[in-house]
Amino acid sequence: MMTVKLYPNEVVLKAGDTNQLIDNTRIEGKMILTNQRIYFRTLTLETEKFNFEILFDNILEVIYFGRGLFAAKGLQIVTRDGRNHSFPLRERDEMGRLINRMY
Repeated sequence: MMTVKLYPNEVVLKAGDTNQLIDNTRIEGKMILTNQRIYFRTLTLETEKFNFEILFDNILEVIYFGRGLFAAKGLQIVTRDGRNHSFPLRERDEMGRLINRMY
């Protein structure tokens, strides 16, 4: 069972299935959006070393991608340390609106 240890006063706002491309390997997981951070959580114990979080004050920009008919929709989150995290998401628009309100 996948559980996330929440900080004091932290509330999960939305979660969605996604994956990350890490070292040319597709890692299946969930994007969990709380009122304090974005959390990527993998689905298996073997891949849990790829879990990571993004705090809102580290977000530089949120970019929507996949406006084409057959393209995967998702969000790209650019962080202040120069990293890009792409999250394919079925509920991209709603997730993006929530994130944009936070940072």
